[in-house]
Amino acid sequence: MKEPKYKRILLKLSGESLSTDGEVIDPNILGQYAAEIKKVHDLGVEVAIVIGGGNIFRGASAAKAGIDRVQGDYMGMLATVINGMAVQASLEKQGLYTRMMTAIKVEAVCEPFIRRRAMRHLEKGRIVIFGAGTGNPYFTTDSTASLRAIEIEADVVLKGTRVDGVYTADPEKDASATRYTNLSFTEAISKGLKIMDTTAFTLCQENNVPIIVFDMNKEGNLAALVSGEDVGTLIS
Repeated sequence: MKEPKYKRILLKLSGESLSTDGEVIDPNILGQYAAEIKKVHDLGVEVAIVIGGGNIFRGASAAKAGIDRVQGDYMGMLATVINGMAVQASLEKQGLYTRMMTAIKVEAVCEPFIRRRAMRHLEKGRIVIFGAGTGNPYFTTDSTASLRAIEIEADVVLKGTRVDGVYTADPEKDASATRYTNLSFTEAISKGLKIMDTTAFTLCQENNVPIIVFDMNKEGNLAALVSGEDVGTLIS
């Protein structure tokens, strides 16, 4: 069997990716994602996951409801814990061992984030889900993904989206949009590409952690990417 290209990955998923028109958290999507993650785990890859909370609540939009931004951001952090628990349950249905760790204490359902403990879980073959962002307001889950990837010494950040990479324009709106195969961090920032926020890019750039943006919904894509196939857009 071919050795995977990456030994330890940080998979970033959006909260919105879990939802459909009829469901805030769609069990079919959860099951599909868990099956894809299992394929990668079965290759011997150590997997950590950060998931957003936008399907439940967005801190940045709290002002519209008359909620203070800081309070809203903490509400958003709790939304990521709910999504993380859903992903955890789905992974465990696949027979995988998991641990959920959060940046704010929610001791009844998960462990507090401790870097050395997280790395030990990964070494033992457990999938680690990081919830509650960085524990600080004004930071996105994209920034959390970059930060946690650096902390656990991941080889790469894999950002799962609905499209197969980074395009010159939104491919869902512009038929002439073309996909980038490779981009530098400087290009991604200067072109104003909205794949991740600038803080997330800068953290990865300064610590030499590449980011690959790919289509998480295409069956087999995650395993192909981890095996070194040309999938998505590499930002390095």
